[in-house]
Amino acid sequence: MAVIEFYEKPGCAGNARQKQLLEKAGHHLVVHDLLAQPWTPSRLRRYFGRRPVAEWFNRSAPAVKRGEVVPESLDAKAALKLLVADPLLIRRPLMRLGQRRWVGFEPAVLSGLLSGVPEGNLEVCPRRDDPCDGG
Repeated sequence: MAVIEFYEKPGCAGNARQKQLLEKAGHHLVVHDLLAQPWTPSRLRRYFGRRPVAEWFNRSAPAVKRGEVVPESLDAKAALKLLVADPLLIRRPLMRLGQRRWVGFEPAVLSGLLSGVPEGNLEVCPRRDDPCDGG
């Protein structure tokens, strides 16, 4: 059994489903409110690894949907400044297992780190009216 720090947006049905799957697989979660964390650029940057900057962003965030934030046009420094200022922009969940940190709930990545993670796209919110995207 792994102890995983799981940073979510409270009320997000997608994050709730992800937590349920991890717990069903026997993992213990320490859950944090992603939006209430005192993020700094250096603290947040550790979760992104070698991913391209555009993959750091929540594509359902209102500012991204409206085209006010275009992740592909940003460098790391500008992206981190925006993400720290508006945590709704951060792709979810952020997770930590020991010294390993990562962003997103991708079975291909997780299966190498954790046992019992199912296949499929588990980052998509299950309903259109899900509060995953907004405030």
